[in-house]
Amino acid sequence: MVQLTPLFINGEQKFSTATFDVVNPASGLVAGLSVNATREDCQAAVDAAARAFKTWEHSSVTERRAIFIKASELVATDKYKNLIKETIQTETAATEEWCTFNWTIASNSLRTAASLVSELKGDILPSIVSGGKLEVHRRAIGVVLSIAPWNAPIALSLRAVAIPLICGNTVVLKSSEYSPRSQAVVVELFHEAGLPAGVLNYVSVSREDAPARTAELIAHPAVRKITFTGSDRVGRIIAIEAAKYLKPCILELGGKAPVIVLNDADVTAASRAIVNGAFAHSGQVCMSSERVIVQANIAPRLIDTVRDLVKGLEGNFGPLFNESSAENIVNMVKESVDAGAELLLGDLSRQRALVQPHLVKIAYKGSETGKGVRMWEKESFGPGV
Repeated sequence: MVQLTPLFINGEQKFSTATFDVVNPASGLVAGLSVNATREDCQAAVDAAARAFKTWEHSSVTERRAIFIKASELVATDKYKNLIKETIQTETAATEEWCTFNWTIASNSLRTAASLVSELKGDILPSIVSGGKLEVHRRAIGVVLSIAPWNAPIALSLRAVAIPLICGNTVVLKSSEYSPRSQAVVVELFHEAGLPAGVLNYVSVSREDAPARTAELIAHPAVRKITFTGSDRVGRIIAIEAAKYLKPCILELGGKAPVIVLNDADVTAASRAIVNGAFAHSGQVCMSSERVIVQANIAPRLIDTVRDLVKGLEGNFGPLFNESSAENIVNMVKESVDAGAELLLGDLSRQRALVQPHLVKIAYKGSETGKGVRMWEKESFGPGV
């Protein structure tokens, strides 16, 4: 029987018969169920955070640090190691290596955040008034809406909530519809570490209902700031919604990060860096190496070395997070080949959500290089360079 992931509001789990399926991208089978938050649920989550803020804002930095240190100790145990690896593999079919990365980074992230209490201080400045002085106090802003993605569900959920919490804010964490159980682990961790009720609340929403629920969360008067990690398309929508109420956003969106290789580079070292940067988690990382710009003299050796290394990855690759994403990256490669690019590696196919690595060579044409070619201009978020 698949597991049902509840919401977490005001220190308590909330169950409901209104649910949505979570599908494993490798098998195509339902891997879990999640409660689908209603408008009332989202309202309750923000209201709980607003009430909790009245006391959490005035909690001592010693208390906050102690909770974070306790959480870092808990997440380092085998209990959480196994839980994190199991949930991420079940929901997103990530490789063992990527699941382990999410677990290993968690404890250090919490300890780093705990150390930041030393930065929660003000300043005393001279005044233009004779004998006067100015005092600057750093204060928590209030309720923060944190929207974290599926691709590193533990690492990025922790990042989304840790800094606001250590600064004295309260948080409503909205998960991705692709990894609700994995992201709920972060909330369970803080609850077990002793975080007071209402300080961190959790909602999950189906893909169909997400636009409306997200807009309602942003519009809530108690929400003072929004953080979002994800695509530029969705980030633009969130920024527009927030702008309606003049609410600040922190957005980490996609990119087209280049690797630049000069003629005097160490080809072996450069090739390993390119492959690791481009194909970790099947290229589903916001700072993946998306394209390589290489000087002509060293290009043939670099291409051969990269191709040999990438061939070694075949068969040891995880799927993309859904079939639509897999179809997109295959189409991007096909379009580039149709536009005159040379296919160096890959078969232009997919098996469900699984796409093997692809390498494409686009000829240098000065300022016209890759113009109009999505593989050159747009983030692929998949195993293609």
